[in-house]
Amino acid sequence: MQEAFLHSLWKYKKLNLNQLKTTTGEALQVLNTGLHNETESGPDFFKAEVIIAGQHWVGNLEIHLKSSDWYAHHHEIDPAYDNVILHVVWEDDVSIFRKDNSEIPCLELKHIVTKHQIQAYKDLFDKTSQKWINCEKHFHDVDEFKLNSWLERLYVERLEEKNQLILNLLKVSNNNWDEVGFKLMAKAFGLNVNGEAFLQMSSSADFKVFQKCFQNPLQLEALCFGLCGMLPPESEEAYPKQLQQEFDFLKQKFQLNAPETSQVKYFRLRPDNFPSIRLSQFCKLYAQRPNLFSELIQCKTPKDIYKNLEAQTSDYWKTHYTFGKESKSKVKKLSTSFKDLIIINTLLPLKFAYQSYKGQLDFEESIYPLITSLKPEANGITKGFEELKSKVVKSALESQALIQLKTQYCDVNRCLKCQVGLELIHS
Repeated sequence: MQEAFLHSLWKYKKLNLNQLKTTTGEALQVLNTGLHNETESGPDFFKAEVIIAGQHWVGNLEIHLKSSDWYAHHHEIDPAYDNVILHVVWEDDVSIFRKDNSEIPCLELKHIVTKHQIQAYKDLFDKTSQKWINCEKHFHDVDEFKLNSWLERLYVERLEEKNQLILNLLKVSNNNWDEVGFKLMAKAFGLNVNGEAFLQMSSSADFKVFQKCFQNPLQLEALCFGLCGMLPPESEEAYPKQLQQEFDFLKQKFQLNAPETSQVKYFRLRPDNFPSIRLSQFCKLYAQRPNLFSELIQCKTPKDIYKNLEAQTSDYWKTHYTFGKESKSKVKKLSTSFKDLIIINTLLPLKFAYQSYKGQLDFEESIYPLITSLKPEANGITKGFEELKSKVVKSALESQALIQLKTQYCDVNRCLKCQVGLELIHS
C-alpha cells in the first residue's frame, strides 16, 4: 500500500468521519482536513482543524502507513513537526510523543477504510497481469462529465509544460517573440524525427541574419539547408550549385559555422515528410510571410490560420525529393493535416504562452474554440483509449489530453494523482 492512497482518502474526504475516536479512545471530530502539502518539506497537511475530547485544535497533520514511520523519518528532531495536532496512520504500532513528552493523538484507518476501497486500490495496482493502463478494466465506467473535465485540465497542463520551452527560448532571444515563433515553427516542420535538428539550425545564426534573407527565397533556402549541413559538396545540377554559392557567401559575410555532417534523418519517413521537402516549404512560408508570428497570433479560426500557412516548395523540389535524384513532377504544398499538426503542437502552445506572458490569457475564448474544432490525432494512444471507451476522442483537445494522461500518469503509475484513478477508488 502507498502512503499516497491514504493521502487521497483524507484529502477528498472519502472516509466515514462520523463517530471517530483516537487510538486512546478520545472522541474525534474533523472540522477541516487541511491544505495538502504536495511540494514542500514538512507535514502532509497544513491548517487542519479538529476537536479532540472537546478541545479545539488548529495545526498540521501527518500521515504514515505505520506510526513508527514518525521515528523512521526522524520527525522527532525536526521543528517543522512540532505543531502536528493529529497523526493519521494505517496501523498504530507505537505511541508518538512531542518534545514536551505529550502524546500526539493518533487516528488509525485500517478499520475505517471500506473493503471496496481497498479492493479497488489493489485492482488498480495489480501487477500480476499485463495491462496497457492500470485501470483499463474499469475506464469505461468513469463518469462522463468528470472525465471530460479532467481531460480539459490535462490539456491545459500539457500547454503549461510546453510553456517552459517557449519561455526559455524567449529569454535567449531577449524577449523577441518573432524569433521564438521562427524557431518553434522550424522545429514543427522537422516533425518528431528532425525537429531537434531543425531547431538547432534555427539557432545556429543570429535571427537578424535569417530576417535579412526573408526577402530573398534563394538565400533563405541556402542559409537553412547550409546550416543543416544538407547541401551536397558537389553537384551537376544548377540549383544545388547556386545554393552552395549563396551559402558560401553568407557564411563568409556573417561568420557562420556550418556543421561538418548533417544530423537530419530520412529513415522511415514518407517522401512528402523528407527533411528536404519540409525545409523548402518552411523557407517558402517565411519568404512569403516574414511577419508570420504576428499574423498567426491574431488568427481566430482554423480557416484564417490555414490561409496564413499556405506554402509549397521551391521549383527545384517539384521534381526532386533529395538532391541529385529527379522524380515525377509534383506540387508539394502543405496539406491540411500538416497544418493541423502545426496548429495543435506549435501555434496553440505559442498563443497560450504569449497571452499568459502578456497577462491576457482567455482560454475559453482564444484556445478552446480552436482546439475543439480540429480533428483528433490518430495514434497508438488515442486508438488505445478508444478501445476502452468509445467516443472518448472527439477533437484534438481530447487527443492531446489523452497523450498527457498516458505519458505523464498511466505510464508512471500516477493513478492517485489522476482523477480517473481517484474516481475508481473513491466511488
